[in-house]
Amino acid sequence: MNNLLDSSICRQTFDTQALIDSYPPKFYNVNKQIVYDICCPHGCTHQGQLVFSRWHAMVLPEYLSPLEHHTDISEREGYFGYEPSQDSTEMEWYLNFAHYDLFCAYGGSLFAQDEMQVAEHPALSSLREALLDSKIKPLTVESQQPTPILIRGVERRCAISTDRNSEQGRPFGLYGHNFGVATSDAIEQATKPLNPPTITNIIAMEAPACGRGYYSMAQIEYILQTAFTGFSAARIESQLDSPQSPSLIIHTGFWGCGAYGGNRVLMALLQILSARLSQVNCLVFHTSDAMGSQDLATAQQILDRDLVPDDSPVKVSALIEKIHRMEFQWGFSDGN
Repeated sequence: MNNLLDSSICRQTFDTQALIDSYPPKFYNVNKQIVYDICCPHGCTHQGQLVFSRWHAMVLPEYLSPLEHHTDISEREGYFGYEPSQDSTEMEWYLNFAHYDLFCAYGGSLFAQDEMQVAEHPALSSLREALLDSKIKPLTVESQQPTPILIRGVERRCAISTDRNSEQGRPFGLYGHNFGVATSDAIEQATKPLNPPTITNIIAMEAPACGRGYYSMAQIEYILQTAFTGFSAARIESQLDSPQSPSLIIHTGFWGCGAYGGNRVLMALLQILSARLSQVNCLVFHTSDAMGSQDLATAQQILDRDLVPDDSPVKVSALIEKIHRMEFQWGFSDGN
């Protein structure tokens, strides 16, 4: 464990109430302020502590040994629900589809996955301000190397409906740029405070953005290493305060496939492979729709049929080469 902890760049614990009192968020969009006022009304109390950690890129294992560890893949339609686990032997983590500058757009009008997560977990906005005021770099990438950030124990204080609902004033939903132009009444109707709040653990890591043509072998290896580092760090963090190793569950989706234009099948494939390499017990993949379900199924089929067809150990470098030869192509940004 000590050798693994050497991969940590820094670790800092914040008292949630003191964090919010000392570093109130800075909003540049009135709708973000409305959400915050609903979930953090004047005089409310904030419980617990946040544990912030940032991690050096970890070296990929030389081999994938299928017999040594199995990762269950669980598909869920829709998006993250952050339902609290009732099993004390489990530790759940949720991805933040991060920008390299952590939570940098939380105060503006944009409402993609990153900003949605911060809005529902408002202490993250205060964490951003505290990091800017400290010597801790809020970077998920530095010097072209992934440095994933983990945040353990943040309160989720509201749930925001982003679906299309004309009766509640959001005929186009609230995702992306739709949030910023929605009426205050629509925002109020979409925001449901959670009392008591639930607790979420977050893995923030940035995917490569806006490539063109075929993925290079270097890009594939970078994505794999980023996810492997984030997932492995979650396994380490999950074991720190537990007398026995809890079952590690990671919730993800099509990371890097919205504004960044990533290939959905490839990004699903590399996350599944990373989960197996980092010994995740269960990867919960949120597919959002029927097309997403098909893309996930294709990724699983490629891994099981073409890359790891039996229980024999296989070199990770050979897997990367095989994936490269499949000539996955970059997609296009969704503009959000």
